[in-house]
Amino acid sequence: MQPEIIAGKIMLRESALAIIKLWQFKNEKIVFTNGCFDILHRGHLEYLLQAAALGHRLIVGLNSDESVSRLKGPTRPVNKIDDRAFALASLRCTDLIVPFEEDTPLELIEFLQPNILVKGGDYTIESIVGAKETLQRGGKVEVLSFKEGYSTTSLIDKMKKG
Repeated sequence: MQPEIIAGKIMLRESALAIIKLWQFKNEKIVFTNGCFDILHRGHLEYLLQAAALGHRLIVGLNSDESVSRLKGPTRPVNKIDDRAFALASLRCTDLIVPFEEDTPLELIEFLQPNILVKGGDYTIESIVGAKETLQRGGKVEVLSFKEGYSTTSLIDKMKKG
């Protein structure tokens, strides 16, 4: 994939909405997930591939650096948002990467109104931010299986131990 194509997949929510509306006009199912994706690992990759398979287009809401620090602590993120967004945009299974500043993606989900909201198996539908709103407007919420043994925190801990 060309660098300009990769960069073109990273955009602010207003630009993303225009593209999503076009895709939805073409009856394409829009899948949305979100996360920090600090150190991309196999668990993330399998999860993103599964999420993408649920629809026609996969949108990833990406926590800003400040949001990651508030959620994960002052030593995180390891990788800055530009690098995290570039890595996600480099994947064939992702169609748009949309950064957000808030601690949760609720505002972004309500703004973009995806057809399908997806989170990993460490969540329940009741605990997924935006699930209630997505279901109320006729969308679907999916909980994907959790890939045991893969987490950014465990990778960082392993690196610290040497």
